[in-house]
Amino acid sequence: MSDSDAADLKDLRVVADYQFGAGAGDALFPTDAEITISRSRSGRPRQVSVEGERVVTYGTDGRFTLGVAGGRRLRDSLGDAVYQVQVGDESIPFVSDGKNAFAKFVTDVDPDVRSGDEVSIVGPDCELLGVGRAELSADAMLDFQTGMAVRVREGVGSVE
Repeated sequence: MSDSDAADLKDLRVVADYQFGAGAGDALFPTDAEITISRSRSGRPRQVSVEGERVVTYGTDGRFTLGVAGGRRLRDSLGDAVYQVQVGDESIPFVSDGKNAFAKFVTDVDPDVRSGDEVSIVGPDCELLGVGRAELSADAMLDFQTGMAVRVREGVGSVE
């Protein structure tokens, strides 16, 4: 790993801790793993892969978008309920295939989730179904009977 990659990883860990909570940086980018950083033309970190799986994309807004591997790593390290939206059985095949999750089917959600946050979507047994961006706050997801709750970016069935 080059010196610039090491410096960028340190900064990326700080961003992850800020966005997802203490410990997220080490969960997403462990020191004992093979980490690959792809860069934009300007040299800015763009995609970060760990052990060959895309964990996050680093956006121009300074926030991460999660890949399924990143969602799995966060859940394994920080606990099941952190930045998580739980949906009922009827949503499992759709979310797993990368389709959006609707408020009507949300059964539980981390109360700290705000609109625009990156979240993991899980089924009733807390198995990971996908990752995406919350379109509603936690309270709204539970209160609304219509509307999109999470814009799913990647479902576990769409990752091969």
